[in-house]
Amino acid sequence: VKRFEELVSCGFYSNARFHRVIPGFIAQVGIAADPAVYAKWGNSPIRDDPVKAKNEPGTVSFAMRGPDTRSCQIFVNYKDNSADLDSQGFSPIAKVKEGMDVIIALTVPGGSGPDQPTLKERGNAYLDEAFPGLSEIVEAKKL
Repeated sequence: VKRFEELVSCGFYSNARFHRVIPGFIAQVGIAADPAVYAKWGNSPIRDDPVKAKNEPGTVSFAMRGPDTRSCQIFVNYKDNSADLDSQGFSPIAKVKEGMDVIIALTVPGGSGPDQPTLKERGNAYLDEAFPGLSEIVEAKKL
């Protein structure tokens, strides 16, 4: 949770776009609009937290590529994914309290969606050219 708070506090998620949506599974965000900002946080992984909650609908977890590779990409579970994700170490850090209908309505046009390495390198400039109209977080802030 500490990393998520740091990212929100520094404005990391502001203008970040939902770049990966798998209907019936998850919606993912967390590649910063500015490549320099992503480079700072995306290349600074943190250790895994123990799984203390289930990956149920509306829970938010960090994405990862394996043990201790969480950095800044997060996803919202559309359904109960606990049978698959809990045992893989995906530890929920938050839960959507309202607006889940908006998150479920997200789409990523263009088949498989943006190429993540290109997005990391070019930021929103790449999305503006190749994937206009993606939903974005206008501002993320701690209340």
